[in-house]
Amino acid sequence: MSGTDQLSEVQQLYAQLHDLLDRIDAVDTTPAMDDAVLDVAEQHERAHRRMSLIGHRRMMDCNDRGVPGQLGYRHIGEMMAHHLRIPDHRRRMRHMRALTEFRSLQGELTPPRYAGLAAVVADGAATPAHVDAVLKVVKKIPRSVPLDVAEKAEAMLAEFARTLTPKQILKAGAELLSRIDPDGTLADERDRARRRSVLIGDQDDQSMSEFDGALTPTTRAMLDVILAKMAAPGMNNPDDKDSPRGATLDADIEKLKEAAGRDNRSTGQRNHDALEALFKLVLDGGVLGKSHRGLPPHIIVKVNETDLRDRAGFGHTATGTQLPIADIIEMAARAQFHLAVFKDHTAQPLYLGTAKRFANQAQRLMHFAQDGGSGCSKPGCSNPSAIVEIHHADKDWADGGTTDIDTTAPACPPHNRMVGPNPGQWTTRIIRHGRDAGRAGWTLNPLDGSPPGPPQVNRIHEVGELFEHYLRSGTISEDPQPAETKPPAADAAVRRKPISPARLAARTRRRKRKLRQTSHQARRRLLARVR
Repeated sequence: MSGTDQLSEVQQLYAQLHDLLDRIDAVDTTPAMDDAVLDVAEQHERAHRRMSLIGHRRMMDCNDRGVPGQLGYRHIGEMMAHHLRIPDHRRRMRHMRALTEFRSLQGELTPPRYAGLAAVVADGAATPAHVDAVLKVVKKIPRSVPLDVAEKAEAMLAEFARTLTPKQILKAGAELLSRIDPDGTLADERDRARRRSVLIGDQDDQSMSEFDGALTPTTRAMLDVILAKMAAPGMNNPDDKDSPRGATLDADIEKLKEAAGRDNRSTGQRNHDALEALFKLVLDGGVLGKSHRGLPPHIIVKVNETDLRDRAGFGHTATGTQLPIADIIEMAARAQFHLAVFKDHTAQPLYLGTAKRFANQAQRLMHFAQDGGSGCSKPGCSNPSAIVEIHHADKDWADGGTTDIDTTAPACPPHNRMVGPNPGQWTTRIIRHGRDAGRAGWTLNPLDGSPPGPPQVNRIHEVGELFEHYLRSGTISEDPQPAETKPPAADAAVRRKPISPARLAARTRRRKRKLRQTSHQARRRLLARVR
């Protein structure tokens, strides 16, 4: 039997689909009439929209069969993000929960939550943006609204998705909500609690982050009081060295009036500076305690020595934030320092053996300072150091593993729990040789009992180091680590004489000095090229 005959029917259909797409892509539409070109454009959009719902069903098939766990992922969202590389996987998951069938605990398929909207998408009449708009309106329907009224409102919004744009759906939804609750009396504390959120966006190309959210009335009232004090004109102005700091309660009234006359900030800028002052008071006031997951609850920054010397580039905090070097230097004037010393360690114990199970603060700081140590060591995980645990990477504590700096590695709690001997779990070890020596390698345990593949390391936290490597070699190698094997027994007659520790240390220093010089020269050439 040929390989094609062994494929399931749906696999054959998808293979035919890709063949058909190749044929469609090869068609030259230049000689076609305008109405024909418009028709195929409409057909293409309809097919694209229909494929989105079919794709949701394929994802649910994987979820129902436990495929994410077999591939070493915690859940379907992680598989979508890393295995399928879907950039908006959270949005896709929201749509899946709203539009696809779910299996109950008894294994029976339950209808979609919004069946009318699912039918519109299945017809190819609505895009994901239409789904976003409908779900945004539906989320605002008060829970105290009768069920039949809510269902009719959802059905009407689904019909709107056939003819209106997403922006028009939001406008129509606002009118619909005003008819459902004209006096605004049906919304209660549960509805407000359901909508509460504060989201912080990723840093952009200027290292800025955007806020988005909804505050409950009580939270808004407290924030108004804080801003009335700390965001008053003249208060906490970073551009005015004579501006009073803290709250107006501690400010000199005359100095505050003079500072207010010099204050040209907008309301938004004053609110931002007030929040920054509030955060400083919280961090400096000891409100957060003495420790968070073994690290001090302060801003902990890792910087490159070359960038610090050149006063250019960025540093990275234990919580994953990128800080410009200029800001780091300003903060360092009033910072508590923790010095990371490699090779020769400080008096704080970095080798605890079997005496203690949990790593101490010195070990956690050292792991953060090491290359690639800014977060979880699991490949593909972007969780920062502030939320990781210290994982016994070479041998589990229960099996006699030691809590030493060279046998442990950072791992976030979910991925730390995924290490084990069973198929679909992960095996970890500390790599002893090569470029990634000293780092944790992760290997997925095969489901079919075949030999495991080579261990992988996490590159997400070392973009700066990869750039330095690129400047030196002109390439970024993502090749996996080879599986460790025992070196062949060397013949006694040709075995090299061991190198003394002093000579080895001198050679290492020369190599590092040469690499720094090469990197510094390459950076200067790159900056000159940009100018």
